Amino acid sequence: MSSLILDSKKHRKLQPSTALWDAYRPEKAPLRFVARTKASARRWQTKTRRELAKAVNLNLLSPVKPAPRRIENVDCGDYVREKILIQTSPHTSMPVYVLKPAGMRGPLPVVVAWHGHGYGVKDIVGLWEDGAERSMPEGYQKDFGVALCRAGFLVAAPEISCFGERQSRFDGLPEGTAPLRTCEHTAFLSFHLGASVVGLRAFDGMRLVDYLATRRDTDMSRLGAMGISGGGMHTLFSACLDPRIRACVISGYYSTFRDSILAMHHCPCNYVPGLWRFGEMCDLIGLVAPRPVLIEAGDHDNIFPIKAVRRGVASARKVYEVFGAREAVKTDFFEGRHCISGRKAYEFLAKCLAP
Repeated sequence: MSSLILDSKKHRKLQPSTALWDAYRPEKAPLRFVARTKASARRWQTKTRRELAKAVNLNLLSPVKPAPRRIENVDCGDYVREKILIQTSPHTSMPVYVLKPAGMRGPLPVVVAWHGHGYGVKDIVGLWEDGAERSMPEGYQKDFGVALCRAGFLVAAPEISCFGERQSRFDGLPEGTAPLRTCEHTAFLSFHLGASVVGLRAFDGMRLVDYLATRRDTDMSRLGAMGISGGGMHTLFSACLDPRIRACVISGYYSTFRDSILAMHHCPCNYVPGLWRFGEMCDLIGLVAPRPVLIEAGDHDNIFPIKAVRRGVASARKVYEVFGAREAVKTDFFEGRHCISGRKAYEFLAKCLAP
């Protein structure tokens, strides 16, 4: 049997993605950022934030009172680690680790720390997957929740949906059936309902902020956020949708949809049906402006290519310029792969959230 050899032009015509790429025109997206004055930019934010909440189906779940329950309280020497369980909806609860610097009094500045893909929130608060303590940072997330606490913040690190204690269970599947990975299952179920994991996570993030506002040891006028990878996605969308976040660090995520999320394999939890209507990442970040943002990116991160990051940052600064805040977009481009840097992040947040 002879093999069929196709030239690249003919092969592209056989790919369904060719037609889809031709249809993908973020530069013509109806809700992209096109404002030229601060007043029109503010009007765009009001309308577009409302439309983004609809797109991710933020209202799929109903909020409830957090009804916090303390699970543990551990003295870690220079900080105290609490584990709290809060209600986020009538049918869901969320574990949250709260790290508080030892000996610090009065309401503290707060940073919500969102972990990325891996074994869950334990990986950023100094714990192995079995719950055992560790004394040295490990892996691509480098215990950045602990590092934030040691920088003087009260840190709230939730278990993001689909990870750790919040993974889907497949006990009812017939024997021999291979279950989906937990992110895939939740993403596909969300799509079926016209929703997204992005919306579920943003909803949880808002409920966490609601809870933090009830604590006497938090200064919610000094609220920041930081996340890596999938947690970077969480940080971007949460900052877009929740103006209570005053400053944020997006690590290992911000670039362009075209060159990263849409160009290679990524977890289905990254996708929102119809998100093209909002343009590119640089358009979405217009919902964060003029609040300060730091973009961390490794020059050898092969899933968020540094060239795309640089282009995305240049475009973001043009958006921020309309708000008179071009310099509020900061960067930490470092030598390394897909991982937390922290070289500038903790000082950046300390400055932005100073009293």
